[in-house]
Amino acid sequence: MHRYRSHTCGALRESDIDQTVRLSGWVHRVRDHGGVLFVDLRDHYGITQCVADPDSPAFAEVEKFRSEWVVRIDGKVRRRPAGTDNPELPTGMVEIYIKEIEVLGPAAELPLPVFGEQEYPEDIRLKYRFLDLRREKLHQNIMTRGAVVDSMRKRMKEQGFFEFQTPILTASSPEGARDFLVPSRIHPGKFYALPQAPQQYKQLLMMSGFDRYFQIAPCFRDEDPRADRLPGEFYQLDVEMSFVTQDDVFAAMEPVITGVFEDFAKGKPVTKNWPRIPFAEAVRKYGSDKPDLRNKIVMQEVSEHFRGSGFKVFARMLEDPKNQVWAIPGTGGGSRAFCDRMNSWAQGEGQPGLGYIMWREGGEGAGPLANNIGPERTAAIRDQLGLKEGDAAFFVAGDPEKFWKFAGLARTKLGEELNQIDKDRFELAWIVDFPMYEYDEENKKVDFSHNPFSMPQGGLDALKTQDPLTIKAFQYDIACNGYEIASGGIRNHKPEAMVKAFEIAGYGEQEVIDRFGGMYRAFQYGAPPHGGMAAGLDRIVMLLCGTNNLREISLFPMNQQAMDLLMGAPSEATPKQLKELHIRTNLPAKG
Repeated sequence: MHRYRSHTCGALRESDIDQTVRLSGWVHRVRDHGGVLFVDLRDHYGITQCVADPDSPAFAEVEKFRSEWVVRIDGKVRRRPAGTDNPELPTGMVEIYIKEIEVLGPAAELPLPVFGEQEYPEDIRLKYRFLDLRREKLHQNIMTRGAVVDSMRKRMKEQGFFEFQTPILTASSPEGARDFLVPSRIHPGKFYALPQAPQQYKQLLMMSGFDRYFQIAPCFRDEDPRADRLPGEFYQLDVEMSFVTQDDVFAAMEPVITGVFEDFAKGKPVTKNWPRIPFAEAVRKYGSDKPDLRNKIVMQEVSEHFRGSGFKVFARMLEDPKNQVWAIPGTGGGSRAFCDRMNSWAQGEGQPGLGYIMWREGGEGAGPLANNIGPERTAAIRDQLGLKEGDAAFFVAGDPEKFWKFAGLARTKLGEELNQIDKDRFELAWIVDFPMYEYDEENKKVDFSHNPFSMPQGGLDALKTQDPLTIKAFQYDIACNGYEIASGGIRNHKPEAMVKAFEIAGYGEQEVIDRFGGMYRAFQYGAPPHGGMAAGLDRIVMLLCGTNNLREISLFPMNQQAMDLLMGAPSEATPKQLKELHIRTNLPAKG
């Protein structure tokens, strides 16, 4: 018999009854039922119930067992007594009568419980992540992550893509976040950067004639952490294709992402034919460039109903042609208490409030706005929004460029409060026609709004003749349930157009050559039209596992202060290391 096991803890069935077997695993828990000891033995594959009664030669040793000890158990497989079987366990029809044991690894007192899924302080969970990962739900999340990667690989290869690995030590690139820098020992004073994405390399692969690339790529960005963005590193399904239009990318990738979701949706509906929603429409209807389409609420502009009305605050705003009034319908929200609660919520978000109209019995509007604009305008708003008695509408006004994100938050808040969100489905959509540029208020300049390597719609002619803030790009995102899970674009592969695009954002031609020399040179020697995307593996797994925190689907994540509590990173370098790198630290003063 094998030194440690003849079977795993998830393998035994009724067909194994009367066999003598050997299992090794962790003591999940010990139960004493009237002098008979029941040991649930756990390994990666499952749990098997093991039994020792006072007649068992190992009874005295089993009494010493404690939670999470690693033990070897020899015994005979037998059927569980009638009425004690457990149909929820694959091994639930049998048990092992213990004959011999060996303690392979005793465990100290546990700093956190492994049995059960109770909440526990995050700093303890991360410091003892190896224990945390033994918990059933987290363990299963990690296995789901691996299965999702397998599904992605299989589907990409079926689509004719080839897997490549691009370099980790590279040059700094303006991807919109801070780089992690790596000092060079051989070249004093110079630094590598960890890739924020394999963007330039995957485009260079297209220059090299490889046609269809993909990679499960690690990416590194020195960003502040949040629940849906891990500090330090993340992984993405990175994709690039040659001789393609935007429609070709969609046709290739939509079935891959849909298929992955269907593989792990556990029966929840997944969008079959994805809608394509222009950025401006997404902002207008949903107040988000990553709308949650499970939320049935659609916002509408109602400016005309307030123009020249008795509600002077909105009427005066509308004298400026750039200002608008948007309505957010609230089906079933037509009570004074609810409307006041929403108004208080808006004030908590830093807004002056949230105007509203309620419709009571007979369909008559009520509330300060209704009183100011009169019954005819109130009825027109109700008709436009398709509302009835017992419903309400909430209003935001001003420059949409400044209020659309708040309007989106209000839509989400209303959807949650009024049960307008069907949480048992996955709603996927393409968001298209992103603006090529945006105005950076802080630095008072035009800057890229998305990926700087994307092709502007209209090409070089648009860059030369249009107001930059009106140029749309061949850029697109995938939105799912309120998250951006992928982003991509058709690339700007013409050197003159690339230089002009960066020039508009304040980069001179020499700076473009200095920073993107490899790609710029490659464009001079026969560059195919190409495009691609990158899908966030971590966010996709997070959605499929039904959690809202990426730390629940990652093996060894950092905490919110970007610290690895398990390994003690980041840590100070030794004087010898710093000397070899020709680096001297200049730490901020304490206090």
